[in-house]
Amino acid sequence: MVVSESAPAEMAGLSQDQLRSMYRDMVLGRLLDERILVLNRQGRAPFAISGQGHEAAQVGVGYALRRGHDWLVPYYRDLTLVLVMGMEPKDHLLAALGKAADPNSGARQMPGHYGSRAHNIVTTGSPVATQILHAVGVAQSFRYRKEDTVVVVSVGEGGSSEGDWHEGLNWAAIYHLPVVFLVENNAYAISVPQSRQMAVAHVADRAAGYGMAGAVVDGGDVLAVYRAASEAVERARSGQGPTLLEALCVRLQSHSSDDDQRRYRTAEDLADTRAHDPVVRFRTELEAAGVLLDGDADEIRQECQRLIEAAQEEADQAPVPDAASALMHVYAEA
Repeated sequence: MVVSESAPAEMAGLSQDQLRSMYRDMVLGRLLDERILVLNRQGRAPFAISGQGHEAAQVGVGYALRRGHDWLVPYYRDLTLVLVMGMEPKDHLLAALGKAADPNSGARQMPGHYGSRAHNIVTTGSPVATQILHAVGVAQSFRYRKEDTVVVVSVGEGGSSEGDWHEGLNWAAIYHLPVVFLVENNAYAISVPQSRQMAVAHVADRAAGYGMAGAVVDGGDVLAVYRAASEAVERARSGQGPTLLEALCVRLQSHSSDDDQRRYRTAEDLADTRAHDPVVRFRTELEAAGVLLDGDADEIRQECQRLIEAAQEEADQAPVPDAASALMHVYAEA
């Protein structure tokens, strides 16, 4: 199934305030992502990995969840999604700058390894797709305790080539676990195009082989993602089992701060990618619908900039970790 067009706002069941909130979250994620890349180029943040181009997919999925109740096992591009789930810009800047108060890992992991006990966000490792098994285990515990909690786990399409991916989906399907497997497909696994990763047109084509529901959605269309994700979440919550949800996204930045995509993507390809910027697209749609009035978008952008400036001021002043604390929370203590 391919979902490619937005329903009118009233059919999506969203108020104008909710639509404006969605747009605000997309803008906040974009501006924060841009700030972290600037800090990297200034030599202050040792590493950065961007989610620019994925904002619509992440906001659409986040709004389909019961925040504070459902769980998320994210991957490294999910900056905007974890903001929707409740994390703050300061949390990301503390991580980017390697400060002791970094709530993700106390500066023990690279930036992009999100984790928050308070917001039901499970941290992951650097090897891709390992989080799939973690999410399935979390979902199994909810089924065992007869809770109505849903787990969303995300991955790039490159992660679907890993063995952990197959094991996780197979197990979740057999036991009808409440998991939504979100694939944010931006067509490149670092520098490897999708045509060299898989022989099928869509990752979600594989859902039938596991015996689970599958859907492909335009990941640049936040309302289409919201509708598809809401269906998948409801299916999981009602005991009907997992869904493989593939969101077709664009990757506006290189794989990471250590990569230069101009070396393997043509200028024409990159220009076409920029023409499908989901933040610009949603702003245009909301303005055309009268949800955003003249000046509203600029006001939202300025509000988000102020939040980021205040967050960076706090992060700049925060202390770095004490060397004596290096082994804390690494090994179990008797």
